[in-house]
Amino acid sequence: MTPLKPYLIRSIYEWIVDNSLTPHLLVNADHPGVTLPGDFVEDGRIVLNMRPEAIQGLVLGNEEIQFNARFSGKPMRIIAPCKAVLAIYAKENGKGMIFDPEENEDENPPTPTEPKPPQRPQLRVVK
Repeated sequence: MTPLKPYLIRSIYEWIVDNSLTPHLLVNADHPGVTLPGDFVEDGRIVLNMRPEAIQGLVLGNEEIQFNARFSGKPMRIIAPCKAVLAIYAKENGKGMIFDPEENEDENPPTPTEPKPPQRPQLRVVK
């Protein structure tokens, strides 16, 4: 099955925007594969304002979130793997969802086991 987390992020983002609130994304800045402005990272985390008027080219994919934003007037392409997302919430009231960093799917999926050869049925005559 595909991971649930990207679907939750998309639906909560849409719900926040539909209610005219400001979506914020809390991201683990130390996670591999993130492209974030290092000057704004605090304690290994960063809060990103994802208000539609503040960003461009938003892609809420199954593997990563991407968009263009400005930080201190400088344009930057933000890339945050979904596994690096710690929370998505509305700035105004804090409603949203916090994700447990321990629940991230394993990096390496389990290896499939070899199928066992079919066994002969164990039949016996009952009188």
